[in-house]
Amino acid sequence: MNGFLPVTRQEMEDRGWDCVDFAYIIGDAYVDHPSFGPAVISRVLESHGYRVGMIPQPDWRDPASIDVFGRPRLGFLVSGGNMDSMVNHYTVAKKRREKDAYTPGGVMGKRPDHAVTVYGNLIRQKYRDVPVILGGIEASLRRLAHYDYWSDSLKRSVLLDAQADLISYGMGERSIVAIAEALEAGLQPEDLVFLEGTVYRTKTPPEDAVLLPSYEELQRDRKAYARSFMVQYRNTDPFTAKRLAERYGDTYVVQNPPAKPLSERELDRVYELPYQRTWHPSYDAAGGIPALEEVKFSLASCRGCFGGCSFCSLTFHQGRIVQARSHESLLREAKLLTQDPEFKGYIHDVGGPTANFRHPSCKKQLEKGVCQDRQCLFPTPCKNLDASHADYVALLRKLRQIPGVKKVFIRSGVRFDYALADKNDAFIQELCRHHVSGRLKLAPEHVSDTVLHYMGKPGNAVYQAFLRKYDRINRKLGLKQYVVPYFMSSHPGSGLGEAVELALYLKSTGCRPEQVQDFYPTPSTLSTCMYYTGLDPRTMEPVYVERDPHRKAMQRALIQYRLPNNQALVKEALRKAGRSDLIGFGPGCLVPPRPLAKKENGPKQPHSGGPGKKKPASRSGGAKEKHPASRSGGQGKSGRPGGKTGRPPRGKR
Repeated sequence: MNGFLPVTRQEMEDRGWDCVDFAYIIGDAYVDHPSFGPAVISRVLESHGYRVGMIPQPDWRDPASIDVFGRPRLGFLVSGGNMDSMVNHYTVAKKRREKDAYTPGGVMGKRPDHAVTVYGNLIRQKYRDVPVILGGIEASLRRLAHYDYWSDSLKRSVLLDAQADLISYGMGERSIVAIAEALEAGLQPEDLVFLEGTVYRTKTPPEDAVLLPSYEELQRDRKAYARSFMVQYRNTDPFTAKRLAERYGDTYVVQNPPAKPLSERELDRVYELPYQRTWHPSYDAAGGIPALEEVKFSLASCRGCFGGCSFCSLTFHQGRIVQARSHESLLREAKLLTQDPEFKGYIHDVGGPTANFRHPSCKKQLEKGVCQDRQCLFPTPCKNLDASHADYVALLRKLRQIPGVKKVFIRSGVRFDYALADKNDAFIQELCRHHVSGRLKLAPEHVSDTVLHYMGKPGNAVYQAFLRKYDRINRKLGLKQYVVPYFMSSHPGSGLGEAVELALYLKSTGCRPEQVQDFYPTPSTLSTCMYYTGLDPRTMEPVYVERDPHRKAMQRALIQYRLPNNQALVKEALRKAGRSDLIGFGPGCLVPPRPLAKKENGPKQPHSGGPGKKKPASRSGGAKEKHPASRSGGQGKSGRPGGKTGRPPRGKR
C-alpha cells in the first residue's frame, strides 16, 4: 500500500476501510505536497483521525464519477483547485488557455467552468441529504455576492448556486476540523452556525450580524455594491470582524468572523504532516503534474500579507496577519529536500505571498488585530511598522549552511518599500550577494502615481529609491545584477495618458519588458470592485475604468512599443492621447511614422532602469501574458476547503 490517501475503492479497501468519513472532490489532480491546498486539508483531517478519500477531477457529466467510495459517513468536501477555475481556464481576453498546469501532462479541459458550483450540483443529483462543504480559493472569494468578470454580471453566493451547506473560507485548518468534530458529534449542518471561518444559510439572521444590502439591491445599484464591498473588506480580521448577513429573498447567507491565525507551533505541524511530496503515481504515464515543478524544491516560510495591493485577493483569503514557521521546521524540510534524488543543490524559493514578510507588521496584531481603516504600508509605512529583516536574514544564512545546498533563491517577490523601511541594509546586501541569479524580479506595476494610488502601491519615487540602493550595493559587491520589473496595463485609474507616461519611462531607462499583465478582474478584490462600479470603494469617488478591448490593447501595446507588430496600435494610441509628437524619428519618439525595413527580434531583457542608466539587455521572445496567479499579488493561496490561494509557484491558500 502506498502512502497516498486513497483515490480508488480498491485503495480504500487495501487500508481496511469499508467507507470514508469525507470524500474530497477537487478540480486539480491529486498532488500530496504542502503547497497544494487539498493535500493540506486532507492530511490535517487524517491527523485528527478522520478517513479521507480523494476524488480528483471527476467527470462532471457523470454523477457516478463522484461515487468512487460510496456514501461518505460525514460529508463531501469540494474544492475547485489551487486556482479559481475560471482564471485557470481563460486569459484576461477571455480566450481559452492551452494548458492546465494542475492536470496530468498539462492537458486542458479536465475540470468544468465554475467547478465548485458544478461539483456541488453533481453531488446533489446523487445525494440529497449528505453534508456538502465548499472550500479553497474559488469558494472563499465567492462566498458572498460578487462580480463575475467572465459573464460580466453580479453572481449570488456560491453557497446557494452549489446547493451546499457550508463554506470553509480562508485558511481552513481550524474550521475544517471544527466542522468534522461537530458532524461527528451528531450535529446537523443547519446547526453549525457558530464556527469561525464559515459561511452558512438561514431564514433568520443572528441579532449581532451587520446586515449588508440585499442581493436584489446590489443588482439595482452599483453604489450599494461598492458600499457593501467596503464593509466586507473592513471585516476580514479575525479579532475585530463582525458577522455579516446578505439577504436573498427569504434566505440569508451569513459569514462568521474569520478563523484565528495559527501559532508558529501549529503551522509547523501542518507543514510536517506525512506528505508524499509528489503526485499520485497514477499520473506517471502522462508525465506528472507541471505545477509541482516550481514548488517541489521550494519552502513556504509564511502566510498572510499586509501589503494591501488593491488587485490582490489575499486580504479576503489569507488575511493581513503574517504567520511564520520556525527556523527549525524549515531546516528540517530543507534537509528532506536534499535527500530527494532529483535535488541538484538549489532551493528555488523561501517565502510566501511576499518573501520578506516574516512576522506581523506590528506587535499588537496578534492580540488586537489589524487596523480597519489604514494599511500598514500604503500610502506610506505606518509609524508602528516593524520592518526588521533580521529573522529572515538569519533563516537564509542557516539554510545556506546545510550540506548539499549550493544556492538558495528568492522567487516569491520582494516588497521593496518594506525593504527600504528597514534602516539596516543587511537584507538587501544578503539578497544581492547570495539570493539573486543576475536578475531580481520586482512588481512596481506602474510609474504613474495616480494609477499606483488606485493600486494601493507605493509611489514611483519609492521604487526609484530602491533601484538606486540596489545598484549601489551591487556595485560595492562587484556584481552586475539587474531588476526585472513587472508592469500592469489597464488597471482602474489608467487611461491612455498614464499608459504613455509608462512608455516614456521605459524608453528613458532602456527597459524592455518581456511580459505584460493586463488587469484581470478576479473576484473579491478592491480593484475588481472599482472595475465593476466605476467607484473607489475607499472614498466612493469616481475612478476611470477602461473596459473597451481595443483601447485596453492599446495600453498593453504601449508598454511593448518597440515590437514591430505593436506599432500600428501604438501610433493609434498616441494620436488618441494627443501625443502625435512621439511619432517620428527623433530621439524622444516612441515609434517611426512608417514601418522600418529592419525589424527587431522581440523585446530585450528588462533591467533596473535607474534614472539615466541604460544597460545592455539580452534578447528574449515575443510578448506574453503573465499568468495572474503567478504574480505575488495574484489569486490568494490555495484551492481547498478553506485552503490557501495559488499561483503555479505556490498555490495561494
